[in-house]
Amino acid sequence: MTIYATERLRRFFQSFKHDDHVLILINADPDALASALAVKRLLWRKVAGVTISHINVISRPDNLTMIRLLQIDSIYIEQIDKQAFNRFVIVDSQPNHHEIFGRFQIDVIIDHHPETGASAPFIDIRTHYGATATILTEYLRAARIKPSIRLATALFHAIKNDTDDFIRKTTIEDIQAFQYLYRFANRHLAQRMEQGDIRYDFLKYFDQAFHNRRVQKEQLIAHLGSVINPDVCVLIADFFIRIDTISWSIVSGIYDKKLIIIFRHTGFKKDAGKLAKRVFGQWGTAGGHKSIARAEIPLEKIKDLVDIKDDKAIQRWIGQKVKS
Repeated sequence: MTIYATERLRRFFQSFKHDDHVLILINADPDALASALAVKRLLWRKVAGVTISHINVISRPDNLTMIRLLQIDSIYIEQIDKQAFNRFVIVDSQPNHHEIFGRFQIDVIIDHHPETGASAPFIDIRTHYGATATILTEYLRAARIKPSIRLATALFHAIKNDTDDFIRKTTIEDIQAFQYLYRFANRHLAQRMEQGDIRYDFLKYFDQAFHNRRVQKEQLIAHLGSVINPDVCVLIADFFIRIDTISWSIVSGIYDKKLIIIFRHTGFKKDAGKLAKRVFGQWGTAGGHKSIARAEIPLEKIKDLVDIKDDKAIQRWIGQKVKS
């Protein structure tokens, strides 16, 4: 490894003492979970204890499958006694990304998302990297730690997931980390985590989406009405984009008094993130990448534009907006 990686690792270790009780805070997804496992391994026998805590309710099938197959221990933030810890680490996120992070005085931040002006005694934010797991893989290699099959599989899956099989933002460092982990990972488990387990109570939404779908040219739009979890919109959008005649899959649902709209796109010229922001950004948060995007709009903001109690009207409204 480079002198740069070794120096980063040295400064990382200097952030901790042997009697520290460390809490790793994550907004749980594959990259955050894998990165947290890597930090825990790095600090093994170097501190008094390390605990992983997720600030979000984990409900996405792929995340649940990863946690189950790799037996990842993570405690929900509301069950954490903050006073039991004296060092706080954030991986794959930054304090400004969620208000819950603001409850803690962060000592270490390791991330690959755009910088938000965060401050901490130790910060390693590499915005050009495709995954935080790549950064942590470099730390492990600099520390001369051979990852266990479990840890290697988690990091392997995280890099693959966050770069969308190297279709999205990817650097040579991501590829090198992936190649290194390939030697140790259980690829069968990684494949199972990619597919995820579908919850039985989600099946009714697949049926609803299939029967209520609306296709205009190569664009498929489906509105699910009220959903028990917005992740079902993601699953169905991912499912529909696999149809050979469809280049746009747009699936929406209502959750927590918000209209959630998920975009998937297979083309090259157009940009899903830019479309989401241009069309729906004026009423809520919207944006994403070229092939994936999301919009979240408070129903209160659009109640005068569309009958928010009429699912068919909402679907037509979305169709008209993305067509214009």
